[in-house]
Amino acid sequence: MTNLVYIIDDDSSVREALEEWLALADLEARGWTSAEAALQTIDESFAGVVVSDVRMPGMDGMALLQKMPKNIPVLLITGHGDIAMAVEAMKQGAYDFIEKPFQPTHLVDAIKRACRQRSLLLENERLRKALASQQGLESILIGDSPGIKRLRRHVHELAQLDVDVLIHGETGVGKELVARCLHDFGKRAKHPFVALNVAAIPENLFESELFGHTASAFTGAQKAQAGKFEYANKGTLFLDEVESMPLHFQVKVLRALQEREVVRLGSHQAVALDVRVVAATKEDLKKAGDEGRFRSDLYYRLMVAELRIPPLRERREDIALLFAHFLKLAAQKHDKEAPELRGDDWIALESHNWPGNVRELKNLAERYLLRSQFSDESIREVLSGEKLDMSSPSDQSLASRVAEYEKAVISAELTAKKGNINQVMEELDLPRRTLNQKMQRYGLRREDFLGG
Repeated sequence: MTNLVYIIDDDSSVREALEEWLALADLEARGWTSAEAALQTIDESFAGVVVSDVRMPGMDGMALLQKMPKNIPVLLITGHGDIAMAVEAMKQGAYDFIEKPFQPTHLVDAIKRACRQRSLLLENERLRKALASQQGLESILIGDSPGIKRLRRHVHELAQLDVDVLIHGETGVGKELVARCLHDFGKRAKHPFVALNVAAIPENLFESELFGHTASAFTGAQKAQAGKFEYANKGTLFLDEVESMPLHFQVKVLRALQEREVVRLGSHQAVALDVRVVAATKEDLKKAGDEGRFRSDLYYRLMVAELRIPPLRERREDIALLFAHFLKLAAQKHDKEAPELRGDDWIALESHNWPGNVRELKNLAERYLLRSQFSDESIREVLSGEKLDMSSPSDQSLASRVAEYEKAVISAELTAKKGNINQVMEELDLPRRTLNQKMQRYGLRREDFLGG
């Protein structure tokens, strides 16, 4: 939470009293005797809020309100206010209108709420700028976590090499997206990228679908047709869910990979190929080979190079950036304005276990956008239909659930505060030593959250 407060009041005794109250509340206060002087130091990037008296010589509080940059909270204080003035101030965008005499605790609470709102607006703006500044792979494989940075580096390296690649990853992590990056950033980018979900092909159509067929090769084959291998010639063939390939057909695919040629069903003539094969699996193919469910020789042939895509729960520091990206895409798709997220929304996103990974996050962003048009539901409420899962599948104990949630909350605040330990301590009301101990216990490093 931002903690900078400008106090504008020509009465030095009032100004000094407010500064003392705010200091006791751990808020950084700076006093000004005139609105004109304060305005010279305020622009759209001002990371704080303004508290101003209404009645002052020169520019008064109402005039100041009209001159303030958009989205900077302004709290007006007056001893001469009335209902009409308060209504007019709120219409002009005042965050709050407080009449004297007031309780110090009431004013401090209002200022803290305004500071939180300003922090969220600045964080949303930071995310927008971060997305806008991304180029190349960074604009496609989005994130700043160590895992996604490593993945981008490996994708960039492998894209330049003309080798087959095996991609490992859970459902929904973006295996096809990574395969397209290998193609689009490589030497074959101008040629076809052909994607095939192996699990969706009926077993009796496997050979025709991959290798093609001649006319009259089987009942209903009225004309010759090329298979996916031929369609991908000079380009890339992506075989998703390759673990679903029938065992007896795997030997034919192995031969096609070794010889770089195929024979259409019903023909005896080989067709030479220049194709890169990228296969993806959510299973451990080596284990499947040991169990006799997948040919080990095909596994080793596919695994000339290997990529692992981390699940979303292992890259929680990327969730805010990814959600902002998907929310922006959904807003463009439906021609709607993307809603601003609240503090609890970020915590809900960080706390969820994301069994559906990035695909689930993208779906949530679109649903949240559409529901925001007629409802003020929070992210947690939108997620409630899917049940927040705070636990690891292998450990359902209360202690592990509490630890997982605590880690998510601290990670969320580190993300929102961009690694500012003092601000995290203030937001979570934790002593530095306690916060350091918890960060060490959960493997959270301050340097992983810096930037923006």
